[in-house]
Amino acid sequence: MIRKKSNKALVYGISIAAALAVGGLSALLSMKGMKEFAELKQPPLSPPGWLFPVAWTILYTLMGISAARVYLADTQETKPALMIYAAQLIVNALWSPIFFELELRLVAFVWLLILIALTVIMIGRFKRIDVPAGNLQFPYLIWLVFAAYLNLGTFILNR
Repeated sequence: MIRKKSNKALVYGISIAAALAVGGLSALLSMKGMKEFAELKQPPLSPPGWLFPVAWTILYTLMGISAARVYLADTQETKPALMIYAAQLIVNALWSPIFFELELRLVAFVWLLILIALTVIMIGRFKRIDVPAGNLQFPYLIWLVFAAYLNLGTFILNR
């Protein structure tokens, strides 16, 4: 195990890299579908395509920082909180293939609602351990709610 107090930079680096790797893998599994998605009708307020990788890079970085803070806090609640974090990362990673590759837009919307619920639980758990760690997840939650709007709008406009 990493000596938590003496290797904080390493903990942060690994945590951020792991979150970014999950996002990168999800994107790789969805490349073909993402190209086809550009041809679909988009709901109002849809951002330009270049914004998504920028936003997700920032959000995954914040997730990694937040998880590292919780890990370094090393309380009795740390392990259960990080299990919820891992669960939401897995659900997050699977959303893109469901939405883009499988083109199951309504299933993806329901999947996103599950992800939002997990994220709300994660924020609560993180805040009990380290308030800034929980607060760092709010941009992610806001983006997920916006993504749910885009997901549902895309489903409605293209069925």
